[in-house]
Amino acid sequence: MTRRQVNTRRPGDPKSTSSPILYVALLAVGALLILAYSPSGRGGLGSIKGAVSRVQGDYSCTAEVQQAIPVLKKAYGDGMHKVLHVGPDTCTVISKLWREEETEAWGVDPYDVEDADRSCKALVRKGIVRVEDIKYPLPYRPKSFSLVIVSDSLDYLSERYLNKTLPDLARVSGDGLVIFTGSPGKQRVKAAEVSKFGRAAKLRNTAWWTKFFRQVSLEENEGASKKFNAAATKMSFVSNCQIFHLRSFN
Repeated sequence: MTRRQVNTRRPGDPKSTSSPILYVALLAVGALLILAYSPSGRGGLGSIKGAVSRVQGDYSCTAEVQQAIPVLKKAYGDGMHKVLHVGPDTCTVISKLWREEETEAWGVDPYDVEDADRSCKALVRKGIVRVEDIKYPLPYRPKSFSLVIVSDSLDYLSERYLNKTLPDLARVSGDGLVIFTGSPGKQRVKAAEVSKFGRAAKLRNTAWWTKFFRQVSLEENEGASKKFNAAATKMSFVSNCQIFHLRSFN
């Protein structure tokens, strides 16, 4: 008949004291993990997502627009007095533009803004920001704005819709059109990520865009491009997106 083993360790035995220490250590590690993955707080999930996005190359050109505003002011000068921004998070962009001297700004967000904060929804109620499907003509008269800036929007359009959207963006601009698009090799699109346009972003290279601009009769604004590049160098602004400066239709 076999006997059941009995624990004969004494309280003073080092092996017996290691279990409570290990238990406390595991609790501490668990607490740290909970804090790290909590949705709130400085070390929350949002911070982790941002770090992963940077590593994977998932980059926002709209964020670059905000950084590039002083450079754009140097390049376009008086052409920045009435600006339309088209792209996600346009509320943030135009709020920053309104803080610039002698600059008025309006925005078009191609996405739903139901989850936006109260200040953004207030801009929508006032008509400063519109939620519009940019595959169709924008509700503005020709040359309503001195400058039109587009970011994180055209990459989600097929060539069929780009043929209509790009000329329409040029139509509502008076002094120029600036386009921020994703750059192949610097940004990568997740295969499972499908935009609200019903398709994943497609990153095209500079040669493709240059050929397409000629196809829709849009010319490069060489003067503005040179001024922008000179100001960018002076201000140490380095872009991870492709930036195109185009002339408006005469």
